Amino acid sequence: MIEHTIENHICRITINNPPANTWTPESLKAMKALAHQLNADPSVYAAVITGNGEKFFSAGADLKRFQAGDEKGIVAARDFIHSFGDAFSAWMNVRFVTIAAINGYAMGGGLECALACDIRIAESHAQMALPEPAVGLLPGGCGTQNLPWLVGEGWAKRMILTNERVNAETALRIGLVEEVVDKGASLTAAVAMAERVCTLSPKSVEFCKSLIHNARNGVPREAGLSLERERFMDLFNYEDRTEGVTAFLEKRKPNWKNA
Repeated sequence: MIEHTIENHICRITINNPPANTWTPESLKAMKALAHQLNADPSVYAAVITGNGEKFFSAGADLKRFQAGDEKGIVAARDFIHSFGDAFSAWMNVRFVTIAAINGYAMGGGLECALACDIRIAESHAQMALPEPAVGLLPGGCGTQNLPWLVGEGWAKRMILTNERVNAETALRIGLVEEVVDKGASLTAAVAMAERVCTLSPKSVEFCKSLIHNARNGVPREAGLSLERERFMDLFNYEDRTEGVTAFLEKRKPNWKNA
């Protein structure tokens, strides 16, 4: 259900569980394992995540898995929600850049997957929501934490507490997505962005991403600024720093080795 290919330092990932690309504990565990696998592969500089088909990025959890209320059902539900948190936490913390190509409906856990990415590109017909309270649940895949960080508390409350669905235009206006493209164009746009990532030093990108996340993780500003300077000097321990500066001075493209 989770398909991926790697080409030219970019991993293309497809959520493929027709008809709505819903998540199961199995697919979430596969996503977590893939995050760790790619994170350990220094040749991967970026990843693009999209949904199979033209209608759904992902409609979220397979709610049939939450239907049973007996003890066995409760145990299964606990495993399911832990799988959500583990998978998307893993994706939030990978060293490389992740881009969601939102090719349709991104609902519940589908939107939470996109929220776990660094950048989101939505097609013009996309619809996004966190409707879990409408079925007696709540966004348990990091949604209550990631959404307000991106759009602010007010819009997060509108979406979660009033079940407001937003279209691509509104998502762009409130900062939920970074770009809106025509129907069918999100994957191409995301890959083009990933290709730009690949022109940068992978180690520099890794350090920059971790520094940007410091604010989200509550690192005090002065400590973050101090760490910024430390990471700058740390880059002098890597070959890519020498290669980058030399390539610039020689007016040629750098040959990154992520080393």
